[in-house]
Amino acid sequence: MESMGKKKPRPRRSFTPEFKAEIVDLCRRGDRSVGQVAKDFDLTETAVRDWVKQAEVDAGERDGLNSSEREELAALRRENRRLREDVEILKRATAFFAKETR
Repeated sequence: MESMGKKKPRPRRSFTPEFKAEIVDLCRRGDRSVGQVAKDFDLTETAVRDWVKQAEVDAGERDGLNSSEREELAALRRENRRLREDVEILKRATAFFAKETR
């Protein structure tokens, strides 16, 4: 009885850029709604809407970060996190050696 109403989370899947482009093209044609395309291909409607939105940004039809800018931002955030960790390690090492020299 405890499991009633609780869905198991769907395992995270990854899709090729070609597949995403094909799904976006199907949505843009207007034959079927985004919801219907998502249902036909066993995808979440939110994911399909995000793909369509990102394709519009990449095509310059909508404001926002294009795919290459998003990749660059993610790389910069990773590097920033790593550098902050490095600085934290150096601060701890400095404090440690400062205690030993006294």
